[in-house]
Amino acid sequence: MRFSIIVVTLNAGEKLKETVQSVLAQQFTDYEIVVKDGGSTDGSVEKLPQDARLRIYVRKDKGIYDAMNQAVEFAKGQYVLFLNCGDLFYDQTVLTRADAALAAAEASMASAGTAGSGRPLVLYGDTYGAKNQVLIAAPRTITGGICYRNIPCHQSCFYAAELCKKKPYDLQFRIRADYDHFLWCYYRAKANMIYMGGVVASYEGGGYSENQANRKRDKAEHKMITERYMARGELIKYRLLLLLSFAPLRSMLAENRLTSGLYHRLKELVRR
Repeated sequence: MRFSIIVVTLNAGEKLKETVQSVLAQQFTDYEIVVKDGGSTDGSVEKLPQDARLRIYVRKDKGIYDAMNQAVEFAKGQYVLFLNCGDLFYDQTVLTRADAALAAAEASMASAGTAGSGRPLVLYGDTYGAKNQVLIAAPRTITGGICYRNIPCHQSCFYAAELCKKKPYDLQFRIRADYDHFLWCYYRAKANMIYMGGVVASYEGGGYSENQANRKRDKAEHKMITERYMARGELIKYRLLLLLSFAPLRSMLAENRLTSGLYHRLKELVRR
């Protein structure tokens, strides 16, 4: 099987059905949807459509990252993507485009020889921010600086399943376990990071990690994770670059509904 689309849920209401339907609407058909339910009591799981590609597993968990770890155990696809309840595939061609990009990358790596063909793949694309109605452009190339500052949204990342099975999400991180996993893929697994072009997911926004009360914990987890993977000299360089590039101001512009559209368009022009 080519793809396992994982959706974890707990009393998500109509959002669960909307997310699942955005996957079932895909033109490409070689995939499964793994719904890992923590024990919903709102009837949302029972309202899901009947489809052979939809597999539902009910098991208690310790939170979203534990639920994602559990779901990976059931995944049968070569590549895994996590789509949260309320998030949607951007259009009906996402998996078609992802399959074509992966096929091209796999062929290129195979022709490069044994060393190149052995590296696991992470395929990623752009994200549509539904909250502010803006395109969030992903970097064309992943570097240490990108890893420190702003990695692609995990809803727009297809991971080789072996990466998720070998390195589960670290449950000590309540907000940034997906960030920890991405850095592990880059620094430790030496994954081949491929930009596929185009928008993958429509990200709802306004989740747990964006709550103002959790910003302090978010920063603390960022510090712990970067120090886990990056050398001291590398960290000093990136922190200095952020200071000189007015990172707090840019974050404010990126998150403000009135300025986010212009900010992301300018950022995309600079990257190009």
